Amino acid sequence: MAGTILVVDDKASVRQLLKDYLTEQGYRVVLAENGHEALYAIRKELPDLILLDIMMPKMDGYQFLRIFREEHKTPVIIITAREEETDAVLGLELGADDYVIKPFRMRELLARIHAVIRRVDGDKEIIEPVHVGDVLLDESTHSVSVQGLSITLTPLEFDLLGVLMHSPGQVFTRSRLVDHLADSGFCGMERTLNVHIRNLRSKLEPDPINPQYIETVFGVGYRFRKPVA
Repeated sequence: MAGTILVVDDKASVRQLLKDYLTEQGYRVVLAENGHEALYAIRKELPDLILLDIMMPKMDGYQFLRIFREEHKTPVIIITAREEETDAVLGLELGADDYVIKPFRMRELLARIHAVIRRVDGDKEIIEPVHVGDVLLDESTHSVSVQGLSITLTPLEFDLLGVLMHSPGQVFTRSRLVDHLADSGFCGMERTLNVHIRNLRSKLEPDPINPQYIETVFGVGYRFRKPVA
């Protein structure tokens, strides 16, 4: 069995279509028709990934993400019927890992699922923690702390921080960061990367407006500040 996927969508036809297809691909599929049902299902079923519709009654996808990300790191792929980029960006800002736009091809969705799960699973070998200044990143426990205080990151935010921290002081262009993250399953684009950088700063930095860890090199990209010896 490939794992458990929670499908959250208010349309029964969409839920059943996704369940039939993903079950054929070896996944165990759990269904919920709104955010309230999804929060209950998560406690009971412990899914490996969530496919989340945005526009739903009772509790929409945005409300669900705000509550869900306070306690959980499980990857989330947004499924939205609206083609406005702002919908996807807001979902990413709330902690989603990726998004697809309806109508989508099942093969495309499956590729996104595989990519996100592959990134989360990663390489299980024990790796020494990375300590740069006040920030400690431990890939073996998938944990991050700043000045001794633990912070919660999404899988993609964790990978992004890892790339930057492994080479402190080195400038990474946006396209190079996208290429690095593609090796672990990132399917987004440069504008999507900017959203994840902003999210990462909001959790990592004492003052995200004036970042002291993740610096912008204007016209080039980003770097993790190397501590002064």
